Amino acid sequence: MRIHVDKLASVTRNLRLGRTLTLGSEILLEEGSVIACRVRGEKSTYNQLEDPYGRMSTLHDGDILVGALGHRNALQGYEGAMPTSLKPGDTVNLLNMGGVIGQCLSHNPDVGKPFELEVLGQVLVFPEFQSRAGQSAHIRMGALKGTSLSAHCPVVYVAGTCMNAGKTAAACATIRQLSRAGYRVGACKLTGVSLMRDALAMRDYGAEVALDFTDAGITCTDAGSAAGVSHIIFSELASHGVDVIVAETGDGIMGEYGVQAILQDAELMALSGAFIVCANDPVGAAGAVHNLSSTYGIKTDLVAGPATDNRVGERFVATLGLPARNARADAEALGKFVLNLLEPRLASKV
Repeated sequence: MRIHVDKLASVTRNLRLGRTLTLGSEILLEEGSVIACRVRGEKSTYNQLEDPYGRMSTLHDGDILVGALGHRNALQGYEGAMPTSLKPGDTVNLLNMGGVIGQCLSHNPDVGKPFELEVLGQVLVFPEFQSRAGQSAHIRMGALKGTSLSAHCPVVYVAGTCMNAGKTAAACATIRQLSRAGYRVGACKLTGVSLMRDALAMRDYGAEVALDFTDAGITCTDAGSAAGVSHIIFSELASHGVDVIVAETGDGIMGEYGVQAILQDAELMALSGAFIVCANDPVGAAGAVHNLSSTYGIKTDLVAGPATDNRVGERFVATLGLPARNARADAEALGKFVLNLLEPRLASKV
């Protein structure tokens, strides 16, 4: 069946799809499989979809969209799983604005119930010239390849206690100061559920190249994929000749997106030039610093996020024996603190 689609989701960007597509009736039931669906109903909250260029557009009843199957485990969003079976006519849910599709199991009241989607079919691609035999589209097609870690530049890790803890703001403040100092910065988001927004923000703040796990063919990271994908992303960034990498881990260090696997990876942690912890409150800051030290042997260099929004939080962080910097109140101070930590290793690169 040939259809014209209204919306292409950013999770499908590796495929560079057009708006006119061929669908098959047999669904490839695995994460990353690309399918077409029809939107049912209207929503006033969490009602947008990010396209392959990072632009947000509002979804409406009857829109035909193309996304990819996957799961999600977001405390402040949706929990969703892969369907156990799927055929045209079945109902699924839109789990995030990047176009990840699955079965919603629970939701946060702030975002409301997710969109219901009617499955139309499996998107087919035709990579062989003049061949009529279509292949089931998957986001690993066109994705980054390779598994060996070849990065040798220092990495600034930005981790947090939860989603919306200020990690991207801290990463962007760091990127801006490093870039202004004359260093070539590579940036990445290593874990989470597919969405280009944070990587694009890093580009806006001066990163020469910014990647995330979807560039490596993953819709949503977990304990089995996070570390391997990080190796691929770091190697790709290093191949662009960057001097330093700023790496954000999506969600929290105790979440379900595989951050723990990264923290346990000796090769990845050996690259660390600085470690920033972003926390929503003082208890979170204290718990994160303790957990990183006692469980992984990781020393925190700086605390940021809402826990440092004013001097009350800064005084608490000082009781932990650590400096506090706030990306909203004084982004320059945060960036310069990290720059000063790294300059002994970076001075020879400029």
